Amino acid sequence: MRQRKRMSSDVSITRNANESQAITEGLNNITANQLINNNDVVVITPNWVNLDKPNPASGVVVGGESLRTIIQYVKGSNPKKIIIATGSGGQATGDVMKKVGYDQIIQSEGVEFVDLNYGPYTTISLNNERPSSTKINQIINEATVLISFTQLKHHESATMSACIKNIALAWPPAEIHGYPKKALGIHDNIHSFITAMAEAVPIDISILSCNPTMIGTGPTGGVPRHTELVVCGTDPVSVDTIGARFLGFKTEAVQYLDKCDRLKIGVTDLKQMNMTGLDLVSAEQHFSKTVYGETIAIDSK
Repeated sequence: MRQRKRMSSDVSITRNANESQAITEGLNNITANQLINNNDVVVITPNWVNLDKPNPASGVVVGGESLRTIIQYVKGSNPKKIIIATGSGGQATGDVMKKVGYDQIIQSEGVEFVDLNYGPYTTISLNNERPSSTKINQIINEATVLISFTQLKHHESATMSACIKNIALAWPPAEIHGYPKKALGIHDNIHSFITAMAEAVPIDISILSCNPTMIGTGPTGGVPRHTELVVCGTDPVSVDTIGARFLGFKTEAVQYLDKCDRLKIGVTDLKQMNMTGLDLVSAEQHFSKTVYGETIAIDSK
């Protein structure tokens, strides 16, 4: 099984009203360009969950220009190939792509697109009761760098949605698992499934936008709040841990993060993270003031 390109837990929190600038600064802070060379096939998986609220300002789907920024950043390292690959969970991926205008960005940037809801497939084993394996698009065998780009959300069944869940639910094909992707048991124990996918499909670069963040519920019916914050990192468990803290959760409150920690898939201990950019307490305070109108920081002590 392929491992992450960089096993250290490098994390950066940036703040900028321009999401693209915040992403670029965060990627520079973790020297993400050093993870990509001219032999790499870079696969970027953006969150295109469905068409319920296709405007990126709603927090349901990622911003198109921010996706363009990531593509251009990756181009700077001159990889062999760049592929945008995702599989929407609620509607046909192509419909979401066209409705938001991602198709125009992909075409203008000259990169490939793969709909993960369809094959050709390869089968991966999962450390999970049901399903204990799943078919996923065989592009996974070609990918040498995997990037997860998504928004931070409360989630009605997974507690929160961030970079790990983005991959865990985007890659299993709807052609097999159905719309939504529940037919074969993904949601029987969703935290166990997310953990198993985190183990089987390692993420090299995680980009978690909190601009906007969806609160109240999710992944589609919540309220968007623009915080100007972005978290980038080389360890998706660490990135999701920071996202959880913004929402007021420690690791043990989010089952899949606790499971990832116990299996040593990634780092949840703040002291073991190499953190740059905005300090965590300041970021928590800004997030809570913007989202809830009160200054709260669970790490203030």
